Amino acid sequence: MRGLKKYIAGRKKRDRKFAKGYDEGYDRFKVGVMLRQARETAGLTQEELARRLCTQKTAISRIENHAEDIKLSTLERVASALGKRLEVKIA
Repeated sequence: MRGLKKYIAGRKKRDRKFAKGYDEGYDRFKVGVMLRQARETAGLTQEELARRLCTQKTAISRIENHAEDIKLSTLERVASALGKRLEVKIA
């Protein structure tokens, strides 16, 4: 993994377009990962969460794997269904 991090750091220095796209893509990826981890920590399957949200399992999968354009209202509903609350931070 160390080699990958070194490669990414070097490529980001050489290629601004890559750096911008990488950072934006990684941030979107992290949202989906955080949602999946929260669901798993709550002990729920995608199907169980889908039932709580009155939606389909495919919708949960899409949220977890492609969270790039998720609405805040959807995030709030997911958090609530997991017994959590949503916090938004601008840094």
